[in-house]
Amino acid sequence: MALGLVRARRGDPGVWELLDEALALAEPRDEMQWIAPVAIARAEAAWLEGRRDDAVAETEIACEPATGSWYEAGIRYWRWRGGADEPLPSVGEEQYRLEMAGEWAAASDSWRAIGCPYEAAFALLDADPPGLQQALGDLSRLGANPAAKIAAARLRERGVRGVPRGPRRQTRENPAGLTPRELEVLALLAEGLRNAQIAQRLVVSERTVDHHVSAILGKLEVHSRGEATAEAARRGLLAPR
Repeated sequence: MALGLVRARRGDPGVWELLDEALALAEPRDEMQWIAPVAIARAEAAWLEGRRDDAVAETEIACEPATGSWYEAGIRYWRWRGGADEPLPSVGEEQYRLEMAGEWAAASDSWRAIGCPYEAAFALLDADPPGLQQALGDLSRLGANPAAKIAAARLRERGVRGVPRGPRRQTRENPAGLTPRELEVLALLAEGLRNAQIAQRLVVSERTVDHHVSAILGKLEVHSRGEATAEAARRGLLAPR
């Protein structure tokens, strides 16, 4: 789980193979201290990929059981981040409650005081431009590329000029910003393979393939596998046969 979350925060490949394994190990134990942290990590990973509905869905396994436990704050926070209408949690990390209440600076300061620089920077993603600029600088120094990209985009939306774009290597390699693994999955989609067949070919779980396909559709801004193949061909993302 930890390695999968680090990869998600860095924007590295191989996120869902690890987080799927973490979920498969946690579910049979049927205990909150195993299941809730995995659900929270999976929700964050989905959110960082721009899949907000999926971020909410990833918390469902732990949402009701976590109520009243230490994990309630983390679960409710990521549901809120995904767009769900969530009440402030009654227990759990105070920093999440502060952020959900719109007290970004206080949340950031509190995270920083307990030695959590990533969370401190992340808490400023909904702040005003000076706070966003601080978030962008801190996240960039940490190598937290997906969150840094979000901070930069929000600064541009607010009319701030001169925001560095800093595209990652994978983004420069193809116009859609697909990871190497997503390009592999895309090529197999173009061959007409279903998710189960792709999973077998790549020796990963079908759930992992589901995540990759969802990310591909989002990055290509299409709604179906056929549209993805057509758009990929138009952009020259598919190797010639």
